[in-house]
Amino acid sequence: MPAPIHSAQSAPGNPLAAAVWDADRLHRYARSGPRYTSYPTALSFDPSFTADDFSAALQRSNQTQRPLSLYVHIPFCRNVCFYCACNKIATKNTALAASYLARLDKEMALTAQNLDTRRPVEQLHWGGGTPTFLTLDQMSELVDKLDAHFGLSDDPERDYAIEIDPREADVLTLRHLQSLGFNRLSLGVQDLDPQVQQAINRPQPRALTETLMDEAHRLGFRSLNLDLIYGLPRQTADSFAQTLRQVIELNPARLSVFNYAHLPKRFPPQRRILDAELPSRDEKLAMLRTTIAMLTAAGYVHIGMDHFARPDDSLAIAQRRGTLQRNFQGYSSHAQCDLIGLGVSAISRLDDSYAQNHSQLGHYQAAIDQGQLATQRGIRLCRDDLIRRDAIERLMCDMQLDLSTLSERWQIARGYFKSVLSALEQAQHDGLIDIREHRLEVTPIGRLLIRHLAMAFDARLPSEASHHYSNIV
Repeated sequence: MPAPIHSAQSAPGNPLAAAVWDADRLHRYARSGPRYTSYPTALSFDPSFTADDFSAALQRSNQTQRPLSLYVHIPFCRNVCFYCACNKIATKNTALAASYLARLDKEMALTAQNLDTRRPVEQLHWGGGTPTFLTLDQMSELVDKLDAHFGLSDDPERDYAIEIDPREADVLTLRHLQSLGFNRLSLGVQDLDPQVQQAINRPQPRALTETLMDEAHRLGFRSLNLDLIYGLPRQTADSFAQTLRQVIELNPARLSVFNYAHLPKRFPPQRRILDAELPSRDEKLAMLRTTIAMLTAAGYVHIGMDHFARPDDSLAIAQRRGTLQRNFQGYSSHAQCDLIGLGVSAISRLDDSYAQNHSQLGHYQAAIDQGQLATQRGIRLCRDDLIRRDAIERLMCDMQLDLSTLSERWQIARGYFKSVLSALEQAQHDGLIDIREHRLEVTPIGRLLIRHLAMAFDARLPSEASHHYSNIV
């Protein structure tokens, strides 16, 4: 393993810069656990939660008058990337999108019936699949429908983002997206090494990504995010460092560097990946260490887990202000929005409820065709769920938690989390968290293991989580 990394070349003030790596300690905590894009997690969603329950939750949400965040799931991809674990449909038949958009229109109408649509739409995100599978006309149609049903915003502070496969877009696509109101892009890169790209069935020359990024900067898109994955077949610490060097030259505002979860029993495309070509546990840890060192030296702030941002990006600014939030797209700079999920498998988060649509396209379409919301399962949170969700979200977003403030906010006894503090004693002993009376401070090394720290607050965690979740590192 390489020597420990210190902070000499890192950005001033970056809390991760002073981390000294301890491989044994990290391996000891490298168990499986939730990413906490929701609490309770999706494993607690119940099929007894119906479309009527979701309608009632939407109506209750109007009382708060919180702004809205809309997520639209476009499941189609022209090609299958072998690593992918997303809900997707591999097809080259673009006609499928037309019928899907028609169902989305009906779903919007059904949803809007229960909403006060004067609530501003501060956030919009198209994910997938590959949203740029849609033609330019279909993109325009979808934006028109969203505006007709919910009323989209032209506020310069809005956060309207779309995920892009650089192989499925060009400069005309970007100009069109800008005209539709999008101001943030997320580009899938994963790795720039041709050998790795071949192993995951994703040939993607750097020039494709670079051309799009140059045009996006020229057009004035507010923020660009690049997705990378470490732990892919044929990757080494040296080869991934070369990818990172090239990515740093491209100068994105944000980076997401995900740990590849190899679960071929759950995700059939992963069966095309050869186990013998996967990097070892120590090699993956070396990639992570290289990632932290290179990105902090380049001036990026480690937001938490696998997210990095430049200090002037809205994500880093929100963290400094204490307004960062987690949702199903990861970290978000727009706090206190009610999230409405549209499309197959999409999840909604309201004040006291979660609801997920059917994950199979046929079931989703059948429900919509019957004039019903496509809710497959969900949950209404009890008071304890709400308190724990607040604690987990603030810990993961702020990397600190004041239990006195939390107790006052929820009017609970100071000893409410006594068992949590006991559960965190070993983590404190190992230097992951500093606990002083009522205040919890996550250490630099603890940022990598924040999922483990959050698990101490999870009252619904299955006794055997390894069957359900990816590894923390």
